[in-house]
Amino acid sequence: MPDSREGPQEAAARPSMGGTQGSGSSGASFLTDKQPLSTESLGQAATQAAPLKAQDGPLAPPEAALWTTQADGRVQLRLDPSCPQQPCTVHAMFSETLAKYGEFRALGVKRQGQWHHISYTQYYMLARRAARGFLKLGLERAHSVAILGFNSPEWFFSAVGTVFAGGIVTGIYTTSSPEACQYIAHDSCANVLVVDTQKQLEKILKIWKNLPHLKAVVIYREPPPPKLANVYTMEELLELGSDMPEATLDTILQAQRPDQCCVLVYTSGTTGPPKGVMLSQDNITWTARYGSQAGDIQPAEVQQEVVVSYLPLSHIAAQIYDLWTGIQWGAQVCFAEPDALKGSLVNTLREVEPTSHMGVPRVWEKIMERIQEVAAQSGFIRRKMLLWAMAVTLEQNLSCPGRDLKPLATRLADYLVLAKVRQALGFAKCRKSFYGAAPMTAETQRFFLGLNMRLYAGYGLSETSGPHFMSSPYNYRLYSSGRLVPGCRVKLLNPDASGVGEICLWGRTVFMGYLNMEARTRDAIDADGWLHTGDMGRLDSDGFLYITGRLKELIITAGGENVAPVPIEEAVKTEVPIISNAMLIGDQRKFLSMLVTLKCTLDPDTSDPTDKLTDQAVEFCQKVGSRATTVSEIVGMQDTAIYQAIEEGIRRVNARAAARPYHIQKWAILQRDFSISGGELGPTMKLKRLIVLEKYKDIIDSFYREQKQ
Repeated sequence: MPDSREGPQEAAARPSMGGTQGSGSSGASFLTDKQPLSTESLGQAATQAAPLKAQDGPLAPPEAALWTTQADGRVQLRLDPSCPQQPCTVHAMFSETLAKYGEFRALGVKRQGQWHHISYTQYYMLARRAARGFLKLGLERAHSVAILGFNSPEWFFSAVGTVFAGGIVTGIYTTSSPEACQYIAHDSCANVLVVDTQKQLEKILKIWKNLPHLKAVVIYREPPPPKLANVYTMEELLELGSDMPEATLDTILQAQRPDQCCVLVYTSGTTGPPKGVMLSQDNITWTARYGSQAGDIQPAEVQQEVVVSYLPLSHIAAQIYDLWTGIQWGAQVCFAEPDALKGSLVNTLREVEPTSHMGVPRVWEKIMERIQEVAAQSGFIRRKMLLWAMAVTLEQNLSCPGRDLKPLATRLADYLVLAKVRQALGFAKCRKSFYGAAPMTAETQRFFLGLNMRLYAGYGLSETSGPHFMSSPYNYRLYSSGRLVPGCRVKLLNPDASGVGEICLWGRTVFMGYLNMEARTRDAIDADGWLHTGDMGRLDSDGFLYITGRLKELIITAGGENVAPVPIEEAVKTEVPIISNAMLIGDQRKFLSMLVTLKCTLDPDTSDPTDKLTDQAVEFCQKVGSRATTVSEIVGMQDTAIYQAIEEGIRRVNARAAARPYHIQKWAILQRDFSISGGELGPTMKLKRLIVLEKYKDIIDSFYREQKQ
């Protein structure tokens, strides 16, 4: 890509990101502010937003507690002497970046086949214009601007502008139903909703009458239908506040404090209504700095990081990694196409060539499956070369993980084969590959080690602003979630004989509380300010964390045995490569059973699972003597060869179990793989166990009815 630096005048001469009327965009250019980007006006920003100093007064009122459930509440910060960064606001963080990296490219987007970029200077001015526009629309302090759209520059400067204006930015998943949108918009007292398409706008029009705080909607990717009251294009929003004095916004910015809420992240609501996780300005700015440092993210003056934004920004992982960390270190963030997860992501990766990349486990699994399919269709020699190169590299990475000087065979394997594979994937320049949000199978981690790509884990929750533990090139152990981010603390509650206990966390990452949910907040945060995660894990002698499962997911059999499902599920998937998802069952039951799904292709338009098996699954079938190419040819004991192969794999897993209560005694293949549309998976591909238990209740009950007969 071209040089990462560009001056304001040069950038302003680039084509409009907004396109032209009739092109599918909502209107004119908003690349530059109507007011000149003068040194004087930008200099004011830096002086107006210096980090909070002692003379500015206390961070919170003396009576402030460690948590609150009110959007306009303030909290005590969990300051730790080992990491004493002065608390600062989002505006202060952006102002510091502006002084250092103003001419660097900040955001890149492909519109009408061409890449367009805006600098940090332009990004900052767009955020200020958005802030003034939101204020003109009636945004009140501690009320929200909810954003319902795919990742884009508009998402970013709307989010930053919301915070600048004293509001709270709230993401809504694009897959949300109108009812889910209504719940979040109502709970967060949204004054403005920002949407990207008419499809999303239609959801809001259906529920607007039930949203007493909603004053306006802004649409940015498509033009709105004509003559809709209080619906604005993004260009109109950016013009709305043009007559508002800059001093009005500056007064709001100067009044902001690090201990005030600026972000709401809603949980998926698998065990009840979604919870609004309140994050303070300090949560955001501190985590953006220290969480990313722990992951070895580089400041732009050392090496400008280039990342591709495609995961939902309504989830904390993508928001902290793409949006807030990008501002902290002056990264260049390039946006994928809206259909990224349907297949176009690899094209964006090839064009952008990111230096670091993050994906949920399912994204990495899909990349792995695609490579396996291509390899299966390749000629004999090419396939053997790939298998040889990956085997040599995997062995080296497992036996000598920290060794810089590789043996000749490993270097040849990388040069002749693996480097070309990584280049074809768009990872030629990628030095850091991260995953989080859900467990990663051992198979997937070992596969990418064979490609000479370590997958670095992070561990945290929405309630910890993202990462509380991080891995990096200098802080890595296979299968672990890394070590504590500096300034953070951990303790394991009620550990068992093997050292496994509930993970409890403390530090500047810990959230302010759940909006309007005092009982839930009291359950999550104890009197000393420790967050009880509900996750089970252990720490090794070097402080690396290993997650073993969820406290609520822990299966307690009728015989009183405690069984962690995830290790058993992973073992089954490793033993039987045709299995896509496996879910262990047995809570308050006499024995363990399991539901499994098979690996199948996805519909290119909807990403829903189809009946057709993947090439890898078909290859497995052929190895065990089956001619099946679809799921329906197998389900219901129609293909005894596949059932026998799965049964043998489960027997091998049972043979390694500690005792008979850990054996899987019955299992069934489901007709359809788990999916977001089916309800079994959340937006980040986490398994919704309670939904699966209810949806497949009849099959599960049949396991235990048969036992009684």
